[in-house]
Amino acid sequence: MRKAALNAYTKAYARGPVAGPGAASRRPVPHAAGQVFSMSAQSTASQEDLRFVRRLRTLRAIGLGLGFLCVAGVLRQNGAPPLLWAALLFNGFAWPHLAYPLARRSRDPQKAEMRNLVVDSACGGIWIALMQFNLVPTALFVTMLSMDKISVGGWRFLARTAAAQAIACLAAAALNGFRFLPQSSTAEVLWCLPFLLAYPLAVSSATFALAMKVRRQNKLLRELNRIDPLTGLLNRSSWEDSVMNELLRHQRIGRPAALMMVDIDRFKTINDQKGHPVGDEVIRGVAALIGAAVRDIDIAGRYGGDEFGVVLPDTDLQQALATAERVRKAVEGGSFARDGRQRCTVSIGVAPAGADMDSSRDWISRADQALYRAKTRGRNCVETEAPSLQATG
Repeated sequence: MRKAALNAYTKAYARGPVAGPGAASRRPVPHAAGQVFSMSAQSTASQEDLRFVRRLRTLRAIGLGLGFLCVAGVLRQNGAPPLLWAALLFNGFAWPHLAYPLARRSRDPQKAEMRNLVVDSACGGIWIALMQFNLVPTALFVTMLSMDKISVGGWRFLARTAAAQAIACLAAAALNGFRFLPQSSTAEVLWCLPFLLAYPLAVSSATFALAMKVRRQNKLLRELNRIDPLTGLLNRSSWEDSVMNELLRHQRIGRPAALMMVDIDRFKTINDQKGHPVGDEVIRGVAALIGAAVRDIDIAGRYGGDEFGVVLPDTDLQQALATAERVRKAVEGGSFARDGRQRCTVSIGVAPAGADMDSSRDWISRADQALYRAKTRGRNCVETEAPSLQATG
């Protein structure tokens, strides 16, 4: 994964305390995974609930406004009294704006909004009875009210709201003398057309927007699952996949590539003497310096503990040694921990890709052998599997 793919992740973190040559231009350093989110889980859930309420407010306003036309067409034909018109105006244009603050100010906005949806279905049942079961608007009301309930809460929630709709419809029909006039005139059908055409488009647009949001979140989650939370680099398994991909590319088209393994010198002493929090700061700082010293096409990862690996595509051995020396000097000149007083060095092993390598493990093993030689030479140096081409720190 290229460093550009990590931007969404690293922006969620504060920069770690690293000083040294070129510090002003370094990439931001992620902090521990527990600091990714500034809000608590409860406040995050509350924000999601409020977004849910706002989304349904828009759909309710559109649906009830268009539903007003359906009912108005029937009431006009039936010569409804003014009180019924007043009730229709309230339900069509005032209720959407009353339901929103009721849900938003509730202790549980989502639960309150689900109650509002039950009220919507019950009101729909009442208007079905007051329209004397006029066929076209009745079928339209039942269908649209069922569609949005399924999109919000599934079939179980539909069953709950359908029961409320049926009870309200029977009660209103009883008060209205069980009048039954199912015939729909052409005028009444025309009054229903805006609802029939516009509301499904509104629900579909909202559903599509939600699906795209979920897709983006799932993509981000997949990226985060590939990242080491302490450093922001690739974790070991994802980085090893990149090593294998680059090795296969080298063996397929013959382009040069090199592998660099980096290990912090005497890191156990730092942990023992200064504590693990300082050790974490050092690991984060070294990771940042590695990221600043390599190219965008290079693939850095945390191999484990205080060891890192970098895949260098389209890089011959001499170029890889130059990159390794740049990393070594950057770490040697850097300072770490919150007070900026902690210093450290790194040992680096470099190995070019070879046609005789059967797996990423072979390549990593050769770079690790070069790293071991750097350790035995006294640390703070660069070694390669070809001693005549080594670069000395």
